[in-house]
Amino acid sequence: MPETALPNTEAREVLGTDKVAVEPLVHNPKNGVTAGVWRVSAGDGDGDRSAVLKVLTRNKEATGHWAATDDPRHWNYWRREADVYESGLAQLWRPYGIRAPRLLGCVERPDGDVALWLEDVRGEPATSWPQARHIEHARRLGAAQAAVGETADHPWLSRRFLREYVGSNTLGQELLDEDEAWQQPLVRDHFPPGLRHDMVRLHHDREWFLQIMETLPRTLSHLDHWPANACSHGPDSVLLDWAFTGDGALGEDLGNYLPDSVFDLFVPAAHLPEYAARAYEAYLHGLRESGWGGDEDLVRLAVCASAVKYDWLTALSLSRASEEQLDYGGARTVSGELRYRERGLTLAFLAEWAAEARALAPRLGFPEAPSGR
Repeated sequence: MPETALPNTEAREVLGTDKVAVEPLVHNPKNGVTAGVWRVSAGDGDGDRSAVLKVLTRNKEATGHWAATDDPRHWNYWRREADVYESGLAQLWRPYGIRAPRLLGCVERPDGDVALWLEDVRGEPATSWPQARHIEHARRLGAAQAAVGETADHPWLSRRFLREYVGSNTLGQELLDEDEAWQQPLVRDHFPPGLRHDMVRLHHDREWFLQIMETLPRTLSHLDHWPANACSHGPDSVLLDWAFTGDGALGEDLGNYLPDSVFDLFVPAAHLPEYAARAYEAYLHGLRESGWGGDEDLVRLAVCASAVKYDWLTALSLSRASEEQLDYGGARTVSGELRYRERGLTLAFLAEWAAEARALAPRLGFPEAPSGR
């Protein structure tokens, strides 16, 4: 840890001592808004005295997709997570079984960075949950999003997240129509037949999908909802990393959570059809528990149309099929064969979601999708 990352005064204020042990935690090192994330423990051996320190910055050198921004509506606004915690917004879902870590301190530093001191939640990570726990989490999410709905329009909540996030991921898009790119061994051997046609069509239909998603019923959304950002603690689900929080379609968070469970190798792709069906029904059950009486087909459309978020992943896969494959955080290598097999099967599943969205939308009064290429 850089010496400037842990001023002694902050440690004394939060932990009662400046004699501490520091452990770096896994995070996305490419993101320009994150200077680092550490577990900080009192050095006197008292295991109950620890906290997570996350330093938010706009001074980190990062380019392209992950660059920090001062635009408070942008998906990668640098200090949104501090605003979410300080406003109490991160705890609005707590009555429904989903909460954030407690905020222990928020320090505006002289260099312009913001230090978030958070409860050190050491529950079971969602990356190792059994399927039943994921299903229960989906029910809680539905109950929470139906009950809370949209919130006051704070100026720092993200808007048009999906459009901006997908649009900023452009790496490899020129390869989508190149035969040679699709003949790379990892792609050729592990992407199912017909996937090229389906993913190229999804790319060309992107604007239609984004317009659909922006027209559907809204709710407060986490927008980075995946197993690496969740854990269990007692009866609660604890949701981490609220940096993208803002306006989203009802069902959009679920549409992110399910495929991400497989893309990052936490749930086998072979389980995805059953897993997604059960989680979707649990989400609907949660909506109904909280008294939501809207059209369930609109929620289904949001979940299926959210497949557009992964338009960029096909192109990225083509551009990196000859590279070493690393896990989230970049600390370990993973099997390229495993990654591309699971990724190919999941992209094929998302192609089915996209096809369902194209069929469902006109029945609900939306324009038809463009004809396929």
